[in-house]
Amino acid sequence: MPPRIPGVQRLGTFSLCLRPAVKPATSSLLPVTQTASLSQKEKKRLAKQDPYRWAQMQQRKAAHLKRREEIEAVRAQKHGDPIRGLQTPFIESLDSAGQAPLSRPRVDDDGNPLEEPHPLPTSPHILNNLIHKDELDSAIENAYTLTKPMESELAVVGSEEYEKQVKEHEQQHEKAVEALQRITHMDNGSAKDRLHANIRRCIETFGRHETDLFLRPKALSRGQVKEEQPVRGGPDTGSSEVQIAILTAKIRALANQLETGRGYKDKVGKRDLRLMLHKRQKLLRYMDRKERGSDRWKHMIETLGLSPATWKEQITL
Repeated sequence: MPPRIPGVQRLGTFSLCLRPAVKPATSSLLPVTQTASLSQKEKKRLAKQDPYRWAQMQQRKAAHLKRREEIEAVRAQKHGDPIRGLQTPFIESLDSAGQAPLSRPRVDDDGNPLEEPHPLPTSPHILNNLIHKDELDSAIENAYTLTKPMESELAVVGSEEYEKQVKEHEQQHEKAVEALQRITHMDNGSAKDRLHANIRRCIETFGRHETDLFLRPKALSRGQVKEEQPVRGGPDTGSSEVQIAILTAKIRALANQLETGRGYKDKVGKRDLRLMLHKRQKLLRYMDRKERGSDRWKHMIETLGLSPATWKEQITL
């Protein structure tokens, strides 16, 4: 081994060793850099030497950690969930397809409600079996007119026989109306019927044939010329916000199904949920580029409760 020749004191940078040193030489003339973290030995010495100062340090540290937890909790709440986003009245009304006027409050282990129910947006005109309420009322009115007893030689108006037929007709009509109301009520429908009703609600709420009447269009950029849009031939079912709303309804229904029973073993359901989440994320990023800041974007985000977690970051399940 070659001999080491010691250098001049205070000049540690001059090393005449023939083999390189393991660590680069540092000048001893530089000041010692202090770090914020203390060793356990230093902490014990400080706590023993100045207990009052040590207690103040621990109190400040606890206050900082508490404030950091509060900020992180608020940030996580605003960031939302990549699957469900933020809870809004419209999102809660999807569970009943717009039929329940009040929300279902959370309950504790004893069944006591933890909060007061709040009103939800309803759609009473949407009925089961893809029927509109006006169509049902019109059909009931036509059926009443067609089945009403007519005057004949055996039953003259005002006679006892005619009054008997009218009374029997009224009773049968009431039974028929009650049966139709039960058949067309959404509470007696399946999950597929509720999904079809929610799709109709999404088209009515976010379709541009409706939103263009009360939402301002996005401002034109400098040098951009306004283009005339063709006249719509029917309700808007293909715009990005409508597709996002429909996907949100499907995602919520599938997520609720996977959380019940043995849904955690449903691999096909998880795959379908992942595909729908990524498709919605792709549409949201497109809307973010094209409509961010416009009334159409704000209306969609606030109504559906879509948080940044639903489109800004990678979604993993």
